Amino acid sequence: MKKTVLRSYAKLIAGTGVNIRKGQEVLIRAYLDQPEFVAILVEECYRAGAKKVTVEWNYQPLEKLHVRYRSLRTLSTVEGWEKAKLEHRAEVLPCSIYLTSADPDGLRGVNQEKNAKADQKRYPILKPIIDSMENRYSWCIAAVPGVAWAKKLFPELSKRQAVEKLWEAILKTSRVTDDPAAAWREHNADLQKRCDYLNGLGIRTLHYRGDNGTDLRVGMIPEGVFKDGGDTTLSGQFFNPNIPTEECFTSPMRGEAEGIVYATKPLSYNGELIEDFSVRFEGGKAVEVHARKNEELLKKMISMDEGAAYLGECALVPVDSPISESGLLFYSTLFDENAACHLALGMGFADTIRGYEEKTLEECRKMGVNDSMIHEDFMIGYDGLDIDAETKDGRTVPVMRKGKWAF
Repeated sequence: MKKTVLRSYAKLIAGTGVNIRKGQEVLIRAYLDQPEFVAILVEECYRAGAKKVTVEWNYQPLEKLHVRYRSLRTLSTVEGWEKAKLEHRAEVLPCSIYLTSADPDGLRGVNQEKNAKADQKRYPILKPIIDSMENRYSWCIAAVPGVAWAKKLFPELSKRQAVEKLWEAILKTSRVTDDPAAAWREHNADLQKRCDYLNGLGIRTLHYRGDNGTDLRVGMIPEGVFKDGGDTTLSGQFFNPNIPTEECFTSPMRGEAEGIVYATKPLSYNGELIEDFSVRFEGGKAVEVHARKNEELLKKMISMDEGAAYLGECALVPVDSPISESGLLFYSTLFDENAACHLALGMGFADTIRGYEEKTLEECRKMGVNDSMIHEDFMIGYDGLDIDAETKDGRTVPVMRKGKWAF
C-alpha cells in the first residue's frame, strides 16, 4: 500500500478519530503486525500536537503462553505498578488509539476457564479507576491488516496479496478518500439526522422480527437517546470512537427484553470464534443460549458477572452499508457490527442518557443503563430483519424493513 495513502489514514485516526488537542498525551495499543504503520501514526500524532506518544504492543502467542504457564493466582494478581499506571492514565487522560489486527481465532486452544477466572478477579480492583475515566477522554478503534487475519478472509491469496487486499478493504470502508475528514463530516451529519428522527418518535419498545426465527422486544430508557458514530467528552472534545462506523445506537432499559434472537455473523470473543448461535431473553436476562461452535464459551461470556447476561446496546445499521456491500465477512466486530444491526451484552453507555453531563455514572445506571465487565457486540441484522418502534403514544412506526432503513 502506498505510504501516502497510509499517512492519510493515520492522519484521519489522529485527527477525526481521537481529535488530538495540542499538548495532550497519546496512548497507542497495537499488535506486532504493522510496525511501519504504527511509526507513521506516531508521527501524525506528534504533528497533530501531541506532547508525548506511548506505544504498547500485544502478541497473541505470548498471551497463550502466559495463560498456559502462569498459575491462576499469578494471572489474577494486579501488581502495584499496573494499578499505578492505570491511575496515572486516569489523571493524565491520554487520547487512546487501539489498532486491531489480531487473528480472530488466534487464542484457540487457550484455557478459557482459567482466563475468565483471572479476569473476574482482576476487574473489581481496576473497576473504580476505569469508571472514573468514563466519558473523560477521547478514544478510537481502527484496524490494520495482520497476516493471519488477512489469510482468513482471502485464503486463496499469498500472504502479501492477502494483506494488500485487506488494506484495500479497510481503507475503503473507513472512507479514506481524497479528503477523508470531509467525507467523515458528511457521514456524521447523515447519521445525526437519522438519530434526530429516531429520538423524535418517543420510542418505548423496539420489536425485532425475522424469518430466521428472531422475535424480540427490547424496552427503551425513557430518558435515553440514540447516538451516531461521533462522541464528545465531558470537556467538549469531539471524537469518533470507531473507524469505520455506520450505526445509530442506544442503551436499552436493563431488565426489559423478551424473546429470542439469532446471530447472523460469527462473534470473535477472547480470540475464539462463536458461530451460529441464538440467545433467548426473559425479564431482560439471557436465560438460554445455543451455538453450533463454542457454545460453552458463549455460556462463559454471559456469566462473567451479574450484568453480562443483560443488554447494554441496541444498534441500528442498514444492510446496504459500505461494509455490507463489500460482500466480506471480516471476522472482526469493528467491521461486522457495522455491516448489520447488532446488540451488545454487558456494559451500557451512560452518555446515551439525556443530560448525562449533569448526572453521576451511578445515577445513569440507576435509570436503566446496564453495568458489566464485558461489552460484546453480536450481529443480528440481515435482509430479512424487520424492526418496529412501538411509541409512548401507542403508534407502531417502521424503522427497518428487510434490513434497510424504513425512513
